[in-house]
Amino acid sequence: MSHGHSHGGGGCRCAAEREEPPEQRGLAYGLYLRIDLERLQCLNESREGSGRGVFKPWEERTDRSKFVESDADEELLFNIPFTGNVKLKGIIIMGEDDDSHPSEMRLYKNIPQMSFDDTEREPDQIFSLNRDVTGELEYATKISRFSNVYHLSIHISKNFGADTTKIFYIGLRGEWTELRRHEVTICNYEASANPADHRVHQVTPQTHFIS
Repeated sequence: MSHGHSHGGGGCRCAAEREEPPEQRGLAYGLYLRIDLERLQCLNESREGSGRGVFKPWEERTDRSKFVESDADEELLFNIPFTGNVKLKGIIIMGEDDDSHPSEMRLYKNIPQMSFDDTEREPDQIFSLNRDVTGELEYATKISRFSNVYHLSIHISKNFGADTTKIFYIGLRGEWTELRRHEVTICNYEASANPADHRVHQVTPQTHFIS
C-alpha cells in the first residue's frame, strides 16, 4: 500500500513495517542529535522557538505538549543546520488528524537561512503527504541528492485546508559524518547498516551508533 508519492523519485513506507525492535527504531531516527538547535530557524511559527521542539527522540514523538503551529497562514519553513555532513535517507512528518496536517513537503539542501522568497526556486525533492498521527510513515529521499548535506530546509507549503498547520514530530533518518584531520567518524542512524554505503576513500572509517 502506498502512503503518498514524491516528485522526482522516492516514496513512503511504514516505519512499523521495518520490523526493528523499538530501541533500534528510535536509534534509526537519531539525527536530531546532530542538529545545531541554537541555530535552527522555523519561519512563520506562532510561538517563538516552538519549531525546535518537534525534533525530539522517536520514543517521545507522541508527546503532544511539544508542537509547532503556523501563524499568518499554513506555511512553515524549517532551516536546519547540522553539526557535520549528513546522508539523509528518510523523513517522518507527524501531525493532527484534521485539516491542519501538512499535505506537501519541499526539501532544499545547503541553502542556509532560506526565506519564503527563496522557496520559489526548484526544490531538491517534493513529497505529497498523507495524514500521519502516529509517526509511522517514512518518506524516502533520493539519497544521491542528499548524500552530503550540512544544511536542510523543509518547506511545508500546504495542508489539507485549515488556516494554520500543526506539526508534532519531524524524524530524520540517515548518517552523520564528522570530518577530522586524520579520520572520519560515521554515525549510522538506521537499523541495519549497508557496508556499501559506508565506504570512505583514503581514510579509515570509524562507525558507531549513538544511543
